[in-house]
Amino acid sequence: MPIDVLFLVLLGALLHASWNALVKAGSDKALDATLIAAGAAACSIPFLPFLPLPGAAAVPFLFASAVLQFLYFRLVAAAYTAGDISLVYPIMRGVAPLIVAAASNLLLGEAVSPAALAGIIIISAGILTLAFEARRGGRRAIILSLANAVVIAGYTFVDGVGARLSSNPVSYTLWMSLLPPALLFSWAFYQRGWAPVANHVRRNWLRGLAGGCGSILSYGFALWAMTKAPVAVVAALRETSILFAVAISVFILKESASNWRYVAAAVIALGVLVMRLG
Repeated sequence: MPIDVLFLVLLGALLHASWNALVKAGSDKALDATLIAAGAAACSIPFLPFLPLPGAAAVPFLFASAVLQFLYFRLVAAAYTAGDISLVYPIMRGVAPLIVAAASNLLLGEAVSPAALAGIIIISAGILTLAFEARRGGRRAIILSLANAVVIAGYTFVDGVGARLSSNPVSYTLWMSLLPPALLFSWAFYQRGWAPVANHVRRNWLRGLAGGCGSILSYGFALWAMTKAPVAVVAALRETSILFAVAISVFILKESASNWRYVAAAVIALGVLVMRLG
């Protein structure tokens, strides 16, 4: 993996951890997740006139991605409502690359080198280690997290292929961001009515915009990287966002960190080294 690709995927991991922290800290996680999806769309719109339309072959993938992203944001909110972030985030982000790596050769015909595969396994093991130190969160949180890991693996494949077919991964990423908030807000209005949703938007639009911009940049970096390196490798490396999540929880949110977190951080760093050397 070229060094510029490695750097941008790691920067994307930091941005991903940051917007997840915004959802976890929010007063209404479902609406906060919806706002972040809308913020991603708002950040994308100004750039659309300057980019070519995605290729026709990528259009079905855009619609499939919209449905998967809708499920993803709903499950993120539900999982963070049900359980602690030290349980939910590692399971969601740790199981997904294992699914991607296992299915990558079958679905994409994409071979992964032995060193890259070793790095994927080490990174995933480090992320999953964090689940052992979780003090809160029960069966419901685990089920929701595992379900979302499947969704994450699904949209990783869909968007990885769609970005390649589009001939312009940046254009694909920005157009991809427009449909999920439409589905999410439609669902929110149906469930809660106009007034409660509008009031929440009025009070929290700025954090939604900030989180949305971080979200679209994070995913855009990953999709671009998928055009330069194997999808399974990028998907696994992106999960180093857990390192940044731990740092945010300790230094910004002032949460205590057990030894498990530091052990996991060291294991993940080892996995990145193995993958980089491979």
